[in-house]
Amino acid sequence: MKKKREIITFKVDESLHAIIKDIPNRSEFIRSAIIEALGSTCPLCNGSGMLSREQKRHWDEFAADHRIVRCDECQEQVLVCSNKAQRGVSA
Repeated sequence: MKKKREIITFKVDESLHAIIKDIPNRSEFIRSAIIEALGSTCPLCNGSGMLSREQKRHWDEFAADHRIVRCDECQEQVLVCSNKAQRGVSA
């Protein structure tokens, strides 16, 4: 039995349309981009960019013993336990 497919449409501005209009199989590209983005969503705020009051309280408790530092190898920001912040990362 075939799975039923749903159709979702969305609007884009002219500049985005110009970028994606010539992509072969745009639907597959967009599906892949959405799946990738969902896999990269912040696990704390679920991609909203905002913490609820209770999430903020938990974050503050966590942050008391952790820091955000820059990795010396990849230059991305990472979370580290405060007592490990000196190894392999720069403040």
